[in-house]
Amino acid sequence: MKTLLPEGWAAPIGYANGIEVDAGRIVFVAGQVGWNAQQVFESEDIAPQFDQALRNIVAVLAEAGAEPHHICRMTAYCCDKPAYMAARRELGKIWRKHIGTHYPAMSMIFVSDLLDNPGKIELEATAVVPR
Repeated sequence: MKTLLPEGWAAPIGYANGIEVDAGRIVFVAGQVGWNAQQVFESEDIAPQFDQALRNIVAVLAEAGAEPHHICRMTAYCCDKPAYMAARRELGKIWRKHIGTHYPAMSMIFVSDLLDNPGKIELEATAVVPR
């Protein structure tokens, strides 16, 4: 896996502009919200939900024999931009706790609502496990 940064571009913070993957087994992780294994939200706050959603991503990856550093793409959907902006520093710490310093190609999309209430954030991921 190779991080792509075109010549002359400033380095992004907290994501990669692109990831190149030679080959491997592809693992698609559906949108994961901040609920536990019994589909219960333990908090209505964005940081604990982000923490749980990342734990859910890591658990699904592990089921496929994949690890967080195999993630090459992640999309985040958030329905509370002010809460996200206020919690960015804390969210970064949570990211590093679960994913480390690996930053895949990422998109953040702000939406009006999520299907599962009181969900504030949903994460989906694509990972490539080397052969």
